[in-house]
Amino acid sequence: MALTPDGRPIPPPHAAERAMLESWLDFQRATLARKVDGLDDRQVRLASVPPSTMTLLGLVQHLAEVERNWYQRVFDGREVPPVYGPENADGYGLDPARGMAEALADWKAEIDRGRELTADESLDAAGALSPQAAAVLGADSVSLRWILVHLIEEYARHNGHADLLRERVDGVTGV
Repeated sequence: MALTPDGRPIPPPHAAERAMLESWLDFQRATLARKVDGLDDRQVRLASVPPSTMTLLGLVQHLAEVERNWYQRVFDGREVPPVYGPENADGYGLDPARGMAEALADWKAEIDRGRELTADESLDAAGALSPQAAAVLGADSVSLRWILVHLIEEYARHNGHADLLRERVDGVTGV
């Protein structure tokens, strides 16, 4: 597997559909991890792009919740609580006692659970949507293929947010 100079896995230029989707998702995940690397606790908590209250720590927590939602709740039909409790269902809220190391561990655990739940599943396998999501999408379920494409899009969008936050925190650009 080829790597970028900063160590992220480069998706293969030719691969089967599932391998292609999973490798692009892994690339986006690695990009997020790279964007938060090397910062101290104050820096990851800084809402550096006013008037937004978004922080790099909040983004990692949010994406742990996103992983849990799509793989455990939607795809596997589990009734699991939000990663950071019902009062922080989107994951953006910060707790003074929880830092980036814990958030990254939670996020990686959710990624691992998702991989376990989908390892032997077809891209056409479907997961049931909540009534609220079904009303928005106009369907009762989505395929694993849809979930993977959506997660690539979700990470790419939030990595753009992380670009801006990181640059304002310490001037680092790129990745």
